[in-house]
Amino acid sequence: MIPMVDLKVQLQRLRPEIDAALSEVLDNTHFILGPNVQAFEQEAAEYLGVRHAIGCASGTDALHLALLAAGIGPGDEVITPAFTFIATAEAIRYVGARPVFVDIEPDTFNLDVASVEAAITPKTRAILPVHLFGQPADMPALMELARQHDLLVIEDCAQSFGADIDSKMTGGIGLAGCHSFFPSKNLGAYGDGGMVTTNDDAVAERVRILRNHGSKARYYHDVIGYNSRLDEMQAAILRVKLKHIDEFNKGRRRAAHAYSEALRDVVTPPHENGQGTHVYHQYTLLSDRRDDIQQALQAADIACAVYYPVPLHQQKVFAGDCAGLRLPVTEDVSERCLSLPIFPELTDAQITRIVETIRGALA
Repeated sequence: MIPMVDLKVQLQRLRPEIDAALSEVLDNTHFILGPNVQAFEQEAAEYLGVRHAIGCASGTDALHLALLAAGIGPGDEVITPAFTFIATAEAIRYVGARPVFVDIEPDTFNLDVASVEAAITPKTRAILPVHLFGQPADMPALMELARQHDLLVIEDCAQSFGADIDSKMTGGIGLAGCHSFFPSKNLGAYGDGGMVTTNDDAVAERVRILRNHGSKARYYHDVIGYNSRLDEMQAAILRVKLKHIDEFNKGRRRAAHAYSEALRDVVTPPHENGQGTHVYHQYTLLSDRRDDIQQALQAADIACAVYYPVPLHQQKVFAGDCAGLRLPVTEDVSERCLSLPIFPELTDAQITRIVETIRGALA
């Protein structure tokens, strides 16, 4: 079988480094906010070109803590796409704010700037773009729009570690960036993990306090906080993988470009907007015959997936906020999108087999 992502093949290659890193953690027996967390935060901040990187327990927590640290709360509205994983909107709800869903661009699947502008009201406090599937959103236009309307921008970078736009890494453009280290991500741990990045000293300080029970000094608590600390063993693994992230992303781009070259005459391949670097957390094509392709791949024992079959504005949990809301592009994309296997170690033979299966289904 060809899986969506093959974690075993990467582990085999990195095993000596990872085993050594984990053995050191076990020998030191410093498991919470230890030296590896501190070192990873410094190394990630340097890689991303930001002043601060603060580890936390998950990408969802990163969104939650960043919104809290930014002062977003009850009565506020946050504009975000409906074509994304629910964590983006969950975090907005966690802080008592209201997610305002707007449409996406038909080619990049990211926030449509004109739709964002049309949705701004006196209650709008922030824009929360998602760099979906590893493609950076149009941050220059969104930042200018935010400047004009005095809004905050918090980036959802769960799928875009290592992507850049106009030579700036995602996660270092808005007030804060929120990263996920879920195992299948471009930079993935072997469990949950997340990180908030920012150039704002005050936001960084608040996130550090919030992730650790509202405490700056042990047993002294200034606010109600959370237990959301990046695990020391996961940090050790991430330090190993961070050294290889550019190579990993290059491998993903190689596979993606091979797909596009071989399939562009029969499907609509992912679009690269030319402003920056797409790191292909997912390779997501569009086709009016998605179901035929999906069935053929499954029959050939090749994994594929639909991200996301039900947009957030159509989910039951948001029905009260979204009654009657239509997002035509989002709804069209959700009905025609299909993601193919993508990981750095995907071989030419695997790509050829996947391509031939798709072309056969459409012949």
